[in-house]
Amino acid sequence: MKLKMKELPISERPYEKLELYGPEMLSNAELLAIIIKTGTKNENSVSVAQKVLRLNNTTNKEDLRFLCDISIEEFMKVEGIGRVKAIQLKAIGELAKRISKPINKKRIKIKSTKDVADLLMSELRYEKREIAKVIILNNKNIVMRIINISFGGNNFASIAPKEVLAETVKIGAPKIILVHNHPSR
Repeated sequence: MKLKMKELPISERPYEKLELYGPEMLSNAELLAIIIKTGTKNENSVSVAQKVLRLNNTTNKEDLRFLCDISIEEFMKVEGIGRVKAIQLKAIGELAKRISKPINKKRIKIKSTKDVADLLMSELRYEKREIAKVIILNNKNIVMRIINISFGGNNFASIAPKEVLAETVKIGAPKIILVHNHPSR
């Protein structure tokens, strides 16, 4: 039987460790344990978090992006993870995705393909399905909007011309850039 949190030295408890040393000093399991909050009768929250981390089937075991791909049902297969905790973990994954999206208060000007890549790479890099987007620009190549126009499978996306042009025509934009990713498995 694992030690309960209260039985651990204060410097080894995730909440206290974060307060004392900062979040960067915690392991992935300790950070997850803070989200999970409680363990089971026989295991503390860090042990439950370690079981969640074992769901990672990728080659890089330190990469936490797999958490975004795990279903609620898969999370619930881990002893100590019920429906509510599974939903909380899914919410954390979505928050992480949204945090990683660049937010620029200033206007974004597209001067090259690198600018397009910089704008969308963090969002599309780890997608498992093909996504098509339209970047709508004004006459000065300033981004007016970015619209998702198609969500496909892992090697295709169906794109209808109407979807590409509808919003562009509606707002009277003179320029567009059509973008899609090539997911890798």
